[in-house]
Formats: sequence, C-alpha cells, structure tokens
Amino acid sequence: MPGRIPQDFINDLIDRSDIVEVISSRIQIKKAGREYKACCPFHGEKTASFTVSPEKGFYHCFGCGAHGTVVGFLMEHDRLEFVEAIEELAALNGVDVPREEGKAPGTPTTPLFDLLEKAANLYCEQLRDNPAAIEYLKSRGLDGNTTNHFRIGFAPAGWDFLLKRFGSDEAGRDRLLKTGLVLRNEEGRVYDRFRDRIMFPIRDSRGRTVGFGGRVMDNTEPKYLNSPETPVFHKGRELYGLFEARRANRNLDRLLVVEGYMDVVALARHGITTAVATLGTATTPDHLQRLFRASNEIVFCFDGDRAGSEAAWRALQVTLPELREGRQVRFLFLADGQDPDSMVNEIGPEAFLRLVEDSQPLSDYLLEHLKAETDLASIDGQARLAELARPLVNRIPEGVYRELLLERLAAEVGLSAERLARLLSDPGAAPAERPQTRIRASQRVSYGRPGPVRQAITLALHQPATASVIRVPEGFDELDQPGLQLLRDLLATAEDNPDIKPARLAEQLSEHPDGGSHLTKLLTQELPLDEESDWAAQLQDTLDSILHDDLERRFAELTDKANHGLTDAEKAEFRELQAQIAGPRSKAS
Repeated sequence: MPGRIPQDFINDLIDRSDIVEVISSRIQIKKAGREYKACCPFHGEKTASFTVSPEKGFYHCFGCGAHGTVVGFLMEHDRLEFVEAIEELAALNGVDVPREEGKAPGTPTTPLFDLLEKAANLYCEQLRDNPAAIEYLKSRGLDGNTTNHFRIGFAPAGWDFLLKRFGSDEAGRDRLLKTGLVLRNEEGRVYDRFRDRIMFPIRDSRGRTVGFGGRVMDNTEPKYLNSPETPVFHKGRELYGLFEARRANRNLDRLLVVEGYMDVVALARHGITTAVATLGTATTPDHLQRLFRASNEIVFCFDGDRAGSEAAWRALQVTLPELREGRQVRFLFLADGQDPDSMVNEIGPEAFLRLVEDSQPLSDYLLEHLKAETDLASIDGQARLAELARPLVNRIPEGVYRELLLERLAAEVGLSAERLARLLSDPGAAPAERPQTRIRASQRVSYGRPGPVRQAITLALHQPATASVIRVPEGFDELDQPGLQLLRDLLATAEDNPDIKPARLAEQLSEHPDGGSHLTKLLTQELPLDEESDWAAQLQDTLDSILHDDLERRFAELTDKANHGLTDAEKAEFRELQAQIAGPRSKAS
C-alpha cells in the first residue's frame, strides 16, 4: 500500500528545487535585482507585482496577496492536489517519491480502488443490456456520448449481483463491505447496496472511482442513494463531475456548483461542461479549497425554495474565509420547482448561461440577506445590521475585498468605513483565522510599529543561517512577552536546520499559536539593511535589547514599589537587577 510521503523528503525536495526555474517554465519572468518579477498569473494586471525570491524560496504577489513555496505555486497554477504537486516536483528533479510503508493505519486502498473500478465497468456493461434503463436515460435527454463520458451504468435488480461476482470468499466479501458496495444486516446477511438503479460513478482528482450515486427510475424512495464514507471516499471532500470538468476544459474560467448528479450530466449534454455537484452534503471548506484550486470563479446554483435558500446561506458562510483578491463567488437562484436539469432542457443552454452571467455577487447576496432581517429606517435596525455582519466580516481575510465590503456596509449604516471597521473588529481573532486556531489578542505579535521582538523575528526569518549561530542571552528563555515564544522557536528551528530557506521556515511554523500565521507577511517585507550589513550583530543587539528592556521594566516596577516597602526577596531581586542593568552599560562605555 502506498503510505505517507516522508516529511524529510518533502522538506529536502523543496530546498533542492529551483523556484525560479519552475515558475519561469510556466510564466514569463524577468530579473530585477536579486529577485524576479512578472505579471501575476493569478489575477489580471498590467503592471508586474508578482515577485519571486530564489534566496527565500518564496513567491508573492503584492496585488492579490498570493504567496507560498514552489509546492504552493504548482498547486495554485497547475490546479494540483498536494500529493500531485510533490510528485510533479519530484519528476522535475529526477527523483522518485518514497512512501512510508506500514506507517499509516487502516485498510490498504489499492485493492479497494481496483474493486470499485471493476464494479463501474460491470455497471456500464449492464446498462448496455438493459433497454428500460437506456430508455429512461433517453427520456431525460441524455445521449450515448454523455453517458459514456460520465461512465453512467446500471445496477440490476436483485440482492446479490455484485456479491456473486466479487464476494465468493470471505476476503472478497470483506473488500465489498469496505467499499460500501454491499451491506451486512443484523442477522449477518450480506447483500448489494445498489439495486435497480442508474449508477453514477464518482471519480477523484486522478480519475479513480471512489464511490457511486444510484438513482431510481420511478418514484421509489429514496430517489438517490450514495456510497457511505469509506477508506477511499469522503463526501465532504469529493465533488461529482470535477474530474470530467477538468478533462473537458483546458482552462476552467468558472465552475458551476449544483445539487445533483443529473444536473451535472444534463448541463454537460447541452455543452455546459463546467458543472460539479456536492454529494448529498452541504458545501464544506474542503470543497471550497478544491473548487478554488480549479477555478477563480464559483457560481452556486440553488433552487429558489426555502431549502435552496438555506443551503445557499450555509455555502456563503463556508466561502467567506476563502475569499481573496482575484476570486469571485456568485449565487444563482432558480424559480421554485426548477433545477438546472429541467431548466436547461426547457430554455436551452444559451439562455441558461445568460442566467449564470446575471447571477448575484456574494457581496450583494450577503447584504440583501442581512437587510431582510433589519429595519434600516431606524438607528436600532442599522445597529442590528452591523452586529449581524460582525461575525461574517471577521471571517474574510484582510485585503481589498474585505475593505470594499466594509465600505458598502458602512454606507448602509451611515458610518465611515474606518469607524465601522474598528467597531466590527473581533479582538479575539484575526479575520482569516478559523475557530480552532484562534489565539488571544494578548498572545499575538504586534505588527503595527515594529518593536524589538518583531525586528528580531523578521531578522531570524530572513536570515536562518545567521540565526542558527546566534548567542541567546542568559535569562532570555524566562522572558514572557507576546511573540517571544515564536522568536525562541524560530531560533531553535534555525539552529537545527541552518540551511533551511526562509519560505520553508515560515511554512514550518505557520501554525504556531504565538503569531505563526503572520510569518509569510513578514517574508514579503524588505529588511532595512543592505547586503553589507552585519546581520549577526544586528540580531544579537536586538536580542540583548529585548532582555535589557525587560530588566529595566521590572526594575522600574520595583523602584515604584520601594516607597511602600519591598519584601526581602524583592530587595534581593532589586540589587540583582541593578547589577545586571549596570553591567551592559559599563561595558558599552
């Protein structure tokens, strides 16, 4: 079984890869000093704001905010999953990707993929031999080419169609159970899950069959039956039709998210090959990440009834943390009782695409939804609108999109955008953070006016080789200030990996609870020093300054308290601080 890719291999692969060579093979870049510049491939622009730093192993766009390592670029530009990007990078470097055998618990997946593929082929064969199923698909407007493109099949009636072919022994039945193709009841009887249904194979990003959706041909309930969660199939990650959409379109300018298998297939039959469907579940963050990896424009298409409205609002809330410049999200609500399948058959593809073009931008839908719950004619209603918007706005990453939305919201409540932004700010979490990674404001590094802690973090991040040999002052580990634990861990990581590139150092500590999410922002900043500067001396002086400032702060506290009397321990601490503070000064003089 292919296991996990060792982290050491990934780290080494990133370090040995020439980010300039990889990016220049995909877009045109020009040398500009020590860095390279280009027009950003992730958003339209005429002035080059996309920079590549070979020293840092990092790319950054000052226009849309896109940034990352060479792996991140491959994922964004080539629309690859993480493992696919690692495999592509390994191929470019002429090395094989190792796997950790036996490390990951669970079921070996290769036999399950093989079994699911055999089942898909068998269902296709059965469709060709079943006139009633063929007639049903024709009645739904499908032709042979569309059916073959999506590998639509048929599961015959009966309880043991698959069981007879693939479950003749205990091992075979066990594999069938693990794929969800068969069930075992309370009496221990094993039988086929899908019976007398049109079968839609669900394929992952590599085109492997990972599960199925089955639809009845009459009014029997349930109308749709989906594969359960298995070792190879997770409803919250997969999107029906995404593999087919990527195969049919060299560049996916837009993805249309619909609700059902037949919606995807019917739209494709009419030449609209950019539709995907969630698999009987609400839109998840994993769905959004996959969608935006494939396209920068997403249009959610929902029925106009109450259920469709509720699903749309849930989708909007999940989408907010993924918004950034260059990404567009819109909402299309169909008439009550209509779905994309029936609509495209009724009005034709050209008219349907016009509906898509006229769909509602996310910002309009958000404000319209909130305004419907308030009375803007009163001050109370305006205040309620702002309060309703607070948790939503604070989920949007900082950037142009968030600022423009704040301006529109401010106009509705009669405040300036700057004033509203202050009122809506959530002191408990940075806007782009998810709940599970939130940290207290007191724990964060301040990124306003750069203090010595931030200066030291920036120097250590930009110069890991220098940070690896720095002398940490005695007593530095006992200091307790926001950002200091991140600084200490930066220095320790650099000491263990003196050749690490800044981009990977930032990536490795990006989840640090003391402000690690800000490290990539610091990478985009230029140091106020030139190549001739003594980096080590600057970093050493900054560390010494942090310690000295802390000693003076504590000394001042004890001095103020001396008027009211000090304990014996405090008197001893006072004398020790006097000596420590005087020591550096006497040396300096």
